[in-house]
Amino acid sequence: MTGPGMASGRRLAGKCFCGTVHYTVADQFAYAANCHCSNCRRTTGSAFKPFAGIEREKLTITRGEDERMIFGDEKGHDAHCGRCGSLLYSLVRNGAWVHVAMGTLLDDPSIRPTAHIFVGSKAPWFDITDGLPQYQGHVAAG
Repeated sequence: MTGPGMASGRRLAGKCFCGTVHYTVADQFAYAANCHCSNCRRTTGSAFKPFAGIEREKLTITRGEDERMIFGDEKGHDAHCGRCGSLLYSLVRNGAWVHVAMGTLLDDPSIRPTAHIFVGSKAPWFDITDGLPQYQGHVAAG
């Protein structure tokens, strides 16, 4: 059975704004959301960060690995291009998963964000106008 995030073998390409750092990632994302926390807003310069979560080993840096600027450590960090500053992904969940910044994908993933998270700290000047569920913090485990 295939569905969102379950496309077998398909790899998606992504890169930073200036093209220094490139990556590929399996089109097998487990979840996707729009994060409105203040950290995501500051790292993207936007009202929220659309991201898709996947196991760390399913993301491969294909160019510019040494050009990344890492904020954090091996268990959790944000990875930016060291030249243009684009946020490419965040290493999360004790280093086991990455949250790929969906705006850096060149290819169309099969998954779409399914919720808005951390709306309790969203930018006051931004109104959420879609019908996706909104959570004050993380999505509650089901």
